[in-house]
Amino acid sequence: MSNKIKAGIIGGAGYTGGEMLRILINHPNVEIAFVNSTSNAGNLISDVHTDLIGDTDLRFTDRTDFEELFKSPLSGGDLGEAVLFLCVGHGDAKKFLAANPINDNIKIIDLSQDFRLSANAGFSTPDSGLQTKYFTYGLPELNRDKIKSAKNIANPGCFATCIQLGLLPLAAKGLINAEVHINATTGSTGAGQSLAATSHFSWRNNNLSIYKAFEHQHLNEIGESLLQLQPSLSEALSFIPQRGDFTRGILAAMYLESDLTLEEAQKIYEDYYSAHPFTHVSRKNIDLKQVVNTNKALVHVEKHGNKLFIISIIDNLLKGASGQAVQNMNLMFGLEETAGLKLKAIGF
Repeated sequence: MSNKIKAGIIGGAGYTGGEMLRILINHPNVEIAFVNSTSNAGNLISDVHTDLIGDTDLRFTDRTDFEELFKSPLSGGDLGEAVLFLCVGHGDAKKFLAANPINDNIKIIDLSQDFRLSANAGFSTPDSGLQTKYFTYGLPELNRDKIKSAKNIANPGCFATCIQLGLLPLAAKGLINAEVHINATTGSTGAGQSLAATSHFSWRNNNLSIYKAFEHQHLNEIGESLLQLQPSLSEALSFIPQRGDFTRGILAAMYLESDLTLEEAQKIYEDYYSAHPFTHVSRKNIDLKQVVNTNKALVHVEKHGNKLFIISIIDNLLKGASGQAVQNMNLMFGLEETAGLKLKAIGF
């Protein structure tokens, strides 16, 4: 009989679904019960995610009788401890849950933006007989204790994760007292797997562009998190997102006026992240290859005149999506926070 957590994945053919599979196949405490994909039902997972040849013989399914799918013979036909990862597009998680009411004994981790804001954190299916589901915002460096007791998690956005990790220590001390200027660049996988004019190789390669200047949707969740730590915050966050010509990773460069000395700022950041295993403060300058293919976040601070300058970097598909979702799962089920996530950076 297996005492492993049983995991199901909805939307397993995309980038975040693929990353989820790569992590969970090697997770010491997880058994993958099923991987759902309507477009690939019946196909071998390794025919879609070809790097997984030899790692799994699982096939995609389009079945939605989730309780039965979770009741594997290894667990004696019992539901046991189960988690469902929603690796679907924005707006699709709500539609999916409305069409497929989920037993309250199955925990849900949603990677879309549908439940991230406090105004949208509750969800109920009319006439389902199930309790209203409440989604806890799943940034461990902000809400670790809440995550440990949560039944459902709204996984943060990738830009939001990177930028928040650069600002949370200041907000926790009430020290964001000037406009914050943010320039952040993301890799092409941040746009998802669906083709668009700006995701074709011929357009993206050797190119750089700005989009959604001052209006990116992740500003809303960043603002809520900062207000959670600094309720008096009234300063603007001026965010310029960029599309980079690389595959994965986010680099956010931020600055604001501050009276802190460099030594004071470094201590504030190092103290804040001292108990968090994936976020590290580097006193040397940082670059994306230090974090790509890992669940790490690195933060570096500098002082230039009266400006405090902060650099934050993550892998958008791992700490910005699937890796952080597994980190949240570990916390929810009382596992070691780093289980299954001791991954190696590409280095070069």
